[in-house]
Amino acid sequence: MKHTLPDSLLSQLSEFIAAKTALHFPQERWSDLEQKVGSAAKEFGFTGKQEFIQWLLSSPLSPGQMDILASYLTIHETYFWREPQVFEALVAQVLPALVRARENSDRYIRIWSAGCASGEEPYSIAIALHRAIPALKDWQITILATDINPRILRKAMAGVYSKWSFRNAPQWLIDGYFRCKKDGIFEILPEIRKMVTFSYLNLAEDIYPTPQSNTNAMDIIFCRNVLMYFAPERARQVGQGLYRSLVEGGWLMVGASELSQVLFPQFTSVQFPDPIVYRKEIQGASLPDVFPDELPSPFQKTTAQPQTEFNAVVESTLPHNEYAAVFEQTTQATDLEIPKKTEEKTLPAKAHLIRALADQGKLNEALALCVEALASDKLNPGLHFLRASILQELNRIDEAGVSLKRTLYLDQNFLLAHFALGNLGLRQGKTRAAKKHFENVLTLLKENRPEDILPESEGLTAGRFREIILASMEIGALA
Repeated sequence: MKHTLPDSLLSQLSEFIAAKTALHFPQERWSDLEQKVGSAAKEFGFTGKQEFIQWLLSSPLSPGQMDILASYLTIHETYFWREPQVFEALVAQVLPALVRARENSDRYIRIWSAGCASGEEPYSIAIALHRAIPALKDWQITILATDINPRILRKAMAGVYSKWSFRNAPQWLIDGYFRCKKDGIFEILPEIRKMVTFSYLNLAEDIYPTPQSNTNAMDIIFCRNVLMYFAPERARQVGQGLYRSLVEGGWLMVGASELSQVLFPQFTSVQFPDPIVYRKEIQGASLPDVFPDELPSPFQKTTAQPQTEFNAVVESTLPHNEYAAVFEQTTQATDLEIPKKTEEKTLPAKAHLIRALADQGKLNEALALCVEALASDKLNPGLHFLRASILQELNRIDEAGVSLKRTLYLDQNFLLAHFALGNLGLRQGKTRAAKKHFENVLTLLKENRPEDILPESEGLTAGRFREIILASMEIGALA
């Protein structure tokens, strides 16, 4: 289909979109661009495409408006068990190797589906885990699914699909993991739906890995058929962020059309019987070009003592004046006894080391060191927040919530603690508590200028954070 708008206008528009969203629309895709912008125009209140484009080019758009525009420009076409050879390698080789490496120590697995659209990919990952790990209940599983479009994320959270989403799926997937609501409409089983956490994230603009977005220390990242729509330089930048988000030996799964050492020069390509995937090398070790049937164990086992369970489980709806009671009940407890070192590190240095260990995937070691630091400074809200972040990465949600409440007892204006509790509330179905914490963040953000960098945020500005909060509230239907 030929585009109808002037070439000069579409050229300006494609340059504008590349600069603002990193999405790449060369001349051969201008008809597609015109169609997508026409759909977006209606949401912005315009009846004509040309008038809307001229407004885009002449008016400053807020980050939220840019996200809405980007949601119309991206592709949401996906289906269950897409590129089945990737999932077969995941079930038969990658996950079994990870299980063997951690079954006697840190039983956790962290996976990120970046650009998840309507959720078929992350739910397929959850099904793959269910098939590959018989004793799945004995493991702490994190499946993070992110996208730029809050509305498509709300659809994903519902877990309801038509037959079109199963067009290449094996019959066992439908029979074993879905229930038919009515003719042609299927709902995923609750036990699978609960394995996935959906969250808003803009791959092209937002900062990752960060603890607040839960995007660090990942074992496996799926980012398939996403970067093919980005301008090459921005796609390389995203690849660098994904590399940093992985632990050593971690895996990156991209679409078959995105395989490129130009985009992913820091990764090593690994040939399975069918798919080619990327891997973050282990320092001091080389990886084979072709993977044998029996994988080497790449994951370092930690020797940290196991952390005892907290007895106190606190409801997320506690008001501020009850944080003191939470703190009193738990601040005396110590997770493990650690001998004093002869050379004590300063607390800022320890916090840096704790975060570095967590980023490497050594979560129990990071947690043990954080407990040691807290023994010396129990009134440090930043350390309590750091401990909560690590517990969340370990998928120990109740304990993370307790640590976040300790943080707020010590500093009621700790923005990121309110945000984290809001996300935990969404995950646990506690929408009232989630809304309260998100509203607290919006109130506190009024004291900052949009360009202010927020403490403990690794570079996030107050303006961008406000947009993330509003998108998170929209995902949870809290706005």
